[in-house]
Amino acid sequence: QEELVQSGGGLVQAGGSLSLSCTYSGRTNNGYTVGWFRQAPGKVREFVSAIRWSGLSTHYADSVKGRFIISRDSAKNTVFLQMKELKPEDTAVYYCASARSRVILSALRFGDSYYYWGQGTQVTVSS
Repeated sequence: QEELVQSGGGLVQAGGSLSLSCTYSGRTNNGYTVGWFRQAPGKVREFVSAIRWSGLSTHYADSVKGRFIISRDSAKNTVFLQMKELKPEDTAVYYCASARSRVILSALRFGDSYYYWGQGTQVTVSS
């Protein structure tokens, strides 16, 4: 069983920056993809970003490309999401998720490709 614990987030004005972290534990073989998703009130959950275990391959939704950076510190079993130039439309509950098997490129954006989920953290961007 793997546990994902999120931290970070909060309230920021438009144009500001925030960081999220996702620390995972409990699984000896954790060499799989970790993704970030978000869900705004009244909207479906959407893909934000993903990173392969190696850290060499990262992926972003078009809406955050160039503003968000995903990274991981394998020694600390932690994945980070640095968010800058935040916009009010970035307001949502953000979730990290970890796969337990290989995820092909075309499936990275789908929540069903991930098995373990963090508790969610609120990001609010005021205009």
